[in-house]
Amino acid sequence: MMARPDTARKLLIYWMDAATALMALMFAGVTVAEMAAGTISAPRTAAVLACLLGFFGLYPFLLRQAFDHQPKPTPKLALAAVLAAGVLLLMPHSGNIAGLRWESIPLWLSAAALYLSLRATACLTAVTIALSTVFVVRVSGQTWPSVLLSESAAAVVMIGAMLLWRWLWWMIRDAHKSREAKARLAVAEERLRFARDLHDLLGHSLAVITLKSELAAKLATKDTARAAAEMAAVRELAGESLTEVQQAVHGYQMLDLEEELDGVRVALEATGARCVIEARADGLPPESRTLLAWAVREGGTNVLKHSRATRCAITIDGGVLEMVNDGVNGQPGTPGNGLRGLSERLVAAGGSFSAAPTRSGEFLLRAGVPP
Repeated sequence: MMARPDTARKLLIYWMDAATALMALMFAGVTVAEMAAGTISAPRTAAVLACLLGFFGLYPFLLRQAFDHQPKPTPKLALAAVLAAGVLLLMPHSGNIAGLRWESIPLWLSAAALYLSLRATACLTAVTIALSTVFVVRVSGQTWPSVLLSESAAAVVMIGAMLLWRWLWWMIRDAHKSREAKARLAVAEERLRFARDLHDLLGHSLAVITLKSELAAKLATKDTARAAAEMAAVRELAGESLTEVQQAVHGYQMLDLEEELDGVRVALEATGARCVIEARADGLPPESRTLLAWAVREGGTNVLKHSRATRCAITIDGGVLEMVNDGVNGQPGTPGNGLRGLSERLVAAGGSFSAAPTRSGEFLLRAGVPP
């Protein structure tokens, strides 16, 4: 089943917001605990908390700006860098809080990676990790290999996770766009087919009618007999064209139920939706089968154009068609022209029609035809 892009986007963003809030609470809690233990003064604690509040307040907005595309670096990104550096500089160099202060730099780098190319990200990460390692080694007295290794590992993991989250959203978004394009293409192809049939039928006939009408107009004052003959030919051609159009429309209206079921299945599966069909309509008269074929076509078009279905079940039994899909999109609105025309067609033939969301969150189209 294809993931819903809006839902996937919200899940990813909410997950990141929750993780950011959790880290902010953890940083702030440890800072306050160290102040209570006397490790850090109250003014310095206030400065650290201000940097933490500013950094973690900007962090979700930085992620949202870079979620749908790769924007250029912004002043917010630079301000977040200053705040992350403030956290690194102001936090104590020993105690429980010392290990946490290093994480502000990898966190900022993970956000910066969304705004920069891979090469620029690698260069920025190398320079930033080198500078922070030198600072930490000088103020804490630790060996530089251990500090460099821990800082580098944290930066690589955080940057990789952030890029992976955005890549996942891009994949879902592009798949959704491809599905919409396929649905529009399936509807447009049917319109083009009918337009092409009409063009083939009427193009030549109308061109000949135009030429003969012009000739008759020129001959009207010179040779009335020939002009009358030309107009008679025009009338004959117009009658033939009308007959051809009526036949074409009649053929368009006389749909084949099996072909429509196969066409709907192919169109839905092309968009990524699973389509299950169970049809028992062998005992129905041709008129009823044609009505059901129209219901299948209009119902399939409605699913393709107005829903986000990942599953569609079509059942025909005893002259009753039920088409159920899980692609309900928002609140039910006014039926479109296609469904309204289908309802009028079925009711006029003595059948029944309904289309509405169900209590289980699905959309049910039910059409009944005379036996």
